[in-house]
Amino acid sequence: MITLASDFGTPYPAAMRGVICQRTDARIEDIAHDFPRQNVRTAAFWLTQTLPYFPPAVHCVVVDPGVGTDRDAVVVRADDHALVAPDNGVVLPAARELADTVEVFTWAYDDPASSTFHGRDVFAPAAAAVHDAGVDALGDLDRTTPTDDYADLRFPTAETDDDGATGEVLVVDGFGNVVTNIPGSVLEGRFGDTVRVDGESVPVRRAYAALDPGERLVTVGSHGNVELAVNRGRGDEAFGVGVGDPVSLSL
Repeated sequence: MITLASDFGTPYPAAMRGVICQRTDARIEDIAHDFPRQNVRTAAFWLTQTLPYFPPAVHCVVVDPGVGTDRDAVVVRADDHALVAPDNGVVLPAARELADTVEVFTWAYDDPASSTFHGRDVFAPAAAAVHDAGVDALGDLDRTTPTDDYADLRFPTAETDDDGATGEVLVVDGFGNVVTNIPGSVLEGRFGDTVRVDGESVPVRRAYAALDPGERLVTVGSHGNVELAVNRGRGDEAFGVGVGDPVSLSL
């Protein structure tokens, strides 16, 4: 299997699929092509939430603000998965979710036909080649070179203590739910109570519908982190926060 993920929208991913189909008979699955444009960190977060649910595969990810520059292409081996991407850290958090230890290789590519569409001309052919060679053979391919010099990406860690936590907004999903980096464990034993978010009292509930429509709540999302939400509304608007903003939680 080869999975595809990008910020391309449509129709660009179709060209990538076509290139892959010319080179291999791999099954192709789309993860998403509507990641926020050129937002490496947001794409990286959602990849951590999706790729671990796939069987062994080659994951081709293209969110590439540096397209056309001298940034490298990399292939990351994570157990029996391989992740093909630009060298900007976009796949490193997901790779660490897939394996305790990861190996990074640079991928040598020929001059692409376009300096603006490496998804089609560089990464799709690389994904097909890695798929056909097999993940175990990565170190033996002519185009791969092991490297310790690569762009890394790690999410910031929240500060927690007995009185609460201080963190930041990692992403806002399509529903407007605000995903923070505060671990959900800080709310253990507090469902049904209230906490203070940036100084304002907010109920803690397990489900959005536990409150009336339009009511704000604090919960733990499927990602395991503290989430600020509104039943049938947008948490980002109700709490007045966006990606990267600080969040203070007082118990």
